[in-house]
This record gives sequence, C-alpha cells and structure tokens, in this order.
Amino acid sequence: MAARKFHLGWFLQGSSVQAWGEPWTGNIGTEWMVPDFFIEMTKNLERACFDYVLLEDSSYIGESYGGSREIYLHHGLSVPRQDPSVVAALLARETKRIGIVATFGTFAYPPYLLARLVATLDQVSSGRIGWNAVTGSSDFAARNFGMDGMPPHDTRYDIADEYMEVARKLWGSWEPGAIIADRERGILVDHTKVHAIDHVGTHFKVRGPLNSGPCVQGQPVIAQAGGSPRGRQFASKHADTIVAMVKGTEGMKAYRDDVRARMAAHGRNPDDCKVLFLVSPVLGDTEEEARARHKRRLATNEEAIAKRLAHLSKITNLDFGALPLDKPLGSLTTNGHQQSLDEFLRKAGNRTLREAAEIYSDAGSIPLIGTPAQVAEQMGAAMEEIGGDGFLISLNDTSRRVVAEITDGLVPELQQRGLARRSYDHAMFRDNLLAF
Repeated sequence: MAARKFHLGWFLQGSSVQAWGEPWTGNIGTEWMVPDFFIEMTKNLERACFDYVLLEDSSYIGESYGGSREIYLHHGLSVPRQDPSVVAALLARETKRIGIVATFGTFAYPPYLLARLVATLDQVSSGRIGWNAVTGSSDFAARNFGMDGMPPHDTRYDIADEYMEVARKLWGSWEPGAIIADRERGILVDHTKVHAIDHVGTHFKVRGPLNSGPCVQGQPVIAQAGGSPRGRQFASKHADTIVAMVKGTEGMKAYRDDVRARMAAHGRNPDDCKVLFLVSPVLGDTEEEARARHKRRLATNEEAIAKRLAHLSKITNLDFGALPLDKPLGSLTTNGHQQSLDEFLRKAGNRTLREAAEIYSDAGSIPLIGTPAQVAEQMGAAMEEIGGDGFLISLNDTSRRVVAEITDGLVPELQQRGLARRSYDHAMFRDNLLAF
C-alpha cells in the first residue's frame, strides 16, 4: 500500500526573541529587529517544501503571573514582538511557493482594514497569504484597543462569525475578471463587477467595496485554532487549515473526526480543511542523544518552573504565581484559552502545581524523540492511525541548527518514505493545501 503524504507547517512564535538564551541561537538577542534569521529560515522551509509558516502573535506584554511584567521582560517571553503584517510582507518578498500565515485579532482591526491588509498581502505574495483568525483572549490586549476587557468566550466567537462574513463579502466585492486592462477602450476595471456590500449587522456596519482590488486567490487561506466546542464550531465553518493541540493519537483522531463532522454539517467538504497537529520533535544522531536533549528540555529548577507557569498564566489569564506550588490544582476556569487550561488540568490530574509544571514543557500532541529516521517512522505511524492531515512544528529553541535538523535531517526521511512532498505542485497556497 502506497504511503499517504501529509502536510507540514511551522508554528513560528511571532517574530519574538523567545529563543535568545538557548544554545546555538547566536546574536538573536541583539539582532532581532532585522528579520534576516526568519527570512533565511523561511527559505529553508520552502526548500523542504513546507506548506506554510504561521506567524503567531499577541498584542500585549504578559503580566498575569504575579501581577507583574518582570518575568516576561526579564526572559523575553513573547516580547518584543513586531507586527506580523510587516514580517509577512518581507518573507513573501524573499520566497516563491511557501504559504505565509499572519495572525490578526478580530478585536484589533475593523473588518474593512483587515480585509484590505490581507488582500494586499495576497497580492504582493502572488497568492500565498493566509490569515490566522484569532478572537483574542486577554483583557490586557483588549485595554490596548480601548476596551475594558474581552467579551465572554462564546460571545467573542459570535462576533467573529459576523466579522468573517463581512471580510468574505469584502473579498468578494470584486468579481472574477473585474480587471480587464483594455488599452484599446481605455478601461482598467469593469465597474459592473465591483460592488458595495452594504452590510448592516449586529456588530458591524460596512459599506464597501474594497478599494485594494481582489485577492489573487479569490479568498485568502483561513487558519484557526479552535479547541473549545464553540471554537471548533467556528473553525469548522470558516477554516482551510486548523492548528490543533490535542494529546495522544486517540485524542487527535477524535478531534479531527469531530471537526470533520461539524464541517459536513455546515455543508462543507471535510477534505477542504487540513488539520495540523502541533509537535515539538527532539532529534539526535542517536536515540540516546535525543533522549538526553529531551531531558534537558524538561529542566525542573525553580526558574524553569516559573517560566512555564508564566507562559500558562499569559494564555489563560490566571495567576499561577498566586497558587501554592505543592498543593493539587483543584478546579479552575478561565475566559482565556480554554483548551490550554483544560489540557493542563487533564495532564495535571491529582498532581501538585509544581509536579504539573515539571511535565508542562513536554509539548506537542505526541512525543517525537529519536533519530530523524525514528521520528519519521513515528510521524507516519501517527498519521496512519489518525487519518491525516499533518503536523505543525513548534519549537521554543528555534535556531539555525534546529531548523537544519528538521529541513535537512527529518524531512528527507519523510520524503524517502513518501510521507512529505518533494516539490510544490502549484504556485498558490490554497492549491498546494488541496493537492492531497
């Protein structure tokens, strides 16, 4: 039976300097303002035929842990961060085939501004742009945009549903063939094919049409990371690719099956959306070396525990610094990232907060540890059990060495097994996503 190819993406944690203190990261702590490293990295991912690189983002400095920004600034935890639209444009300029997905929050941009920005990026990239649509989860971020705080979790998705409706109308406000560039008649645009949208809804009122012209892809690729039931409903309705963090192959299969069933209920073809699971491969020349590197990643000193809990505090809006380290967690609720909290609590079980934090860094939907050949086999076996669609690599210690281990070590092993593409079939992002 022929091997079934799966898709590969890279979850780049913004253009932050989060890896600055890790081995082999060079001068990234002082040279981060100019994205030479990220350009070089994306070129290498394109050479390895990755589907896309996703620029993760947030628009605030964390201060949930201990009610202070100190630990976030001291260690460079998701700060500084540059605007992903600028970085996406630079990456697009330097590449030819790889998709580039920028993160923008529906709370931070009026729909018209977002639709125009994404359409422009799609134009300058010749049809290779995606939008990672996030609803936002932090009250600190909300206050940077004139709000007192974020709306309740499910309400944010209700607003985002209408937001997406408006954005799609705006992208569709130019019909195919609207630009005719007829020199003989002196007509650039057929005015009968450009329309106002005249949207008046519960949350938005937008006239349109876009003045930027059409997206090259017609509609840009939409990425989403819905984990909660309401988030899954939103993702299944709108997303072309889904970022998923679910533990274990059984959970991964259940998640994918659930999202695909929701897509069918929306009248969509489930094969039109690719679910990519977050993983953090640990590679070595030998299995022993890989396991030693993995053990170092699981450092359990006080500083490492504090950094992990600070990260969790940032994404859940909960102050884990105020909880006793040596007592079980008990019940917790959040208006932040619900799935992240649910996964942490599930993994913690009856452990103390300290014990839970010690295993929290063991990131990824499944452990991938070993030589490139061993990890390729593990990835193939997991996809065979799950049914598809691929993996999104996420690493906190991103460096030239780590990128090379993936692009020149792991990917060739996947290609040799028929699990990863050797070349791009198409020029545009969506077409490559739908190639298999």
